[in-house]
Amino acid sequence: MCLGIPGQVKEIYDMNGIRMGKVDFNGIVKDVCLAYLPDITVGDYTIVHVGFAITRLDEQSALETLALFQSIGLLDEELRSNAAEEEAA
Repeated sequence: MCLGIPGQVKEIYDMNGIRMGKVDFNGIVKDVCLAYLPDITVGDYTIVHVGFAITRLDEQSALETLALFQSIGLLDEELRSNAAEEEAA
């Protein structure tokens, strides 16, 4: 389905000159490109779409969205489909 999913930046690092981060999605941590958000910092929330952080989000909105996605099963579905794509690559 490819929804934008909110997550919290836990770590920021450089990979081959590209700003990257580890982002936590309700306990699932993924590597995400942070190049589009040069001012984002550890602890901030962001919307992630196809591996790219695309916008900053306040904590309340992020947590409400995560809870909604989880309650209707979209969070598990989206993260599972992304994991399957990563394994196939």
